[in-house]
Amino acid sequence: METPDGPWAWVVLAAVMLTQGLSLGFPTCIGIFYTDIQSSFQASNTETSWFPSIIMAVLHAGGPLCTIMVERFGCRVTVMVGGLLCGVGMVTSAFSRTIIHLYLSAGLVGGLGLCFCFQAGITVLGYYFIRRRTLANSLASAGASIGMALWPLASQHLLESMGWRGSFMLFGGVLLNCCVCGAIMRPVRTPEPTHEKEALAPEAPNGIEHKVEKTENGKGFQRYMAFDLLFRHRRYQIYAIGVTWMVLGFVLPLFYLVPYATNNDIDEAKAALLLSLIGFLNIFMRPMAGLVSQQKVFHGRLIYLFSVAVILNGLSNLVCAIWVSFPVLLTYCVLYSITMSFIGSLIFQVLMDTVGMKRFPGAFGLFTILESITIMAGPPLAGLLVDITGQYGLVFYASSAAVTSSGVFMGLASFAVDRREAKARRCSQSPTEVTDNKDNGDTVYSPCKQEDVIL
Repeated sequence: METPDGPWAWVVLAAVMLTQGLSLGFPTCIGIFYTDIQSSFQASNTETSWFPSIIMAVLHAGGPLCTIMVERFGCRVTVMVGGLLCGVGMVTSAFSRTIIHLYLSAGLVGGLGLCFCFQAGITVLGYYFIRRRTLANSLASAGASIGMALWPLASQHLLESMGWRGSFMLFGGVLLNCCVCGAIMRPVRTPEPTHEKEALAPEAPNGIEHKVEKTENGKGFQRYMAFDLLFRHRRYQIYAIGVTWMVLGFVLPLFYLVPYATNNDIDEAKAALLLSLIGFLNIFMRPMAGLVSQQKVFHGRLIYLFSVAVILNGLSNLVCAIWVSFPVLLTYCVLYSITMSFIGSLIFQVLMDTVGMKRFPGAFGLFTILESITIMAGPPLAGLLVDITGQYGLVFYASSAAVTSSGVFMGLASFAVDRREAKARRCSQSPTEVTDNKDNGDTVYSPCKQEDVIL
């Protein structure tokens, strides 16, 4: 049995980087095959869009099942099972006779395998790294970015030489390497906790203490799906609703950028290069986003940095929608990638700061389920929009509206909660609040309202 922070931990980190590159990189290249799959099955845009939406939805919604697998069999077995599911799903999909078969094979089976590889790989780093956990997570994230950069280029080359069916069969063999990565993840000794209790809530902006709900460690079903937080924790409500609404449009550019470019007479090779550029820039921007978020000025205020990144990401889609040329699309990819890097670096850190580590597993499980609903709905709705109008550009307008509005909502709602908690804190210290009478300059003392104290 291995020890945390030992030499073998770095071998495991390399395996996790490869796993992240394979499991998170593949969904980003589906847009390369979009037109060929549509032609092969004579399907509408709506029907074709269900394929990537199912993969992404299962990748996120499988979180609670993955948690159960990890607790029952360990990360090693879970990743190996995930690699096997990926291989079987992708090879089977190459023989699909209808698009429904593709949904079930690559979408459901393959998506569940990707979920097991991705989430169990991240989990094992928490056991292997104690002192350098932040560094390990950053390097693992870089692995995913490398995958995002390489998968589209490889996919375009394979599509030209083997077609989408031959490419998917080869992908099945490539994804089986996750089984090898899983085998490297030996059991590790769990270190003794240095503190018996953790704080349930992080420090709030301006030193204001967050209200701590009476939600100790989740038990039973709440251990995996923290519905009590969704109904009782105001900040979790805001964040869960905001991110759920955001992903309705956030993933659409990854699926529709290539069809949008080729539909506007841009060469397929150049269109594939656009997706690779997004992944390539993520390699460098994610660590920089992590460094920026560690600055003291953002301590307790990460939700605002996240909201600004979401708003800018949504607005960047307007660049793509208004002007269509290869230089403009290159500019769009740079803007999208920078903001995407901040979103990807902060999304789980903000959740962790919001609910605390003790409730994070259950909060994360419900969070991914909520995400998967809109992730599954987004691409088919966008496909329906294209079927009705025949214009891919409207997809980017819709994406901009959904993402930008979600960022505005999270920022303003969080600010309102901060203001109310600050007022409640002042009221708890003094039964009266001081206001100035502007008519005669007198000072008037008025009691705090009960709802100002009880949030």
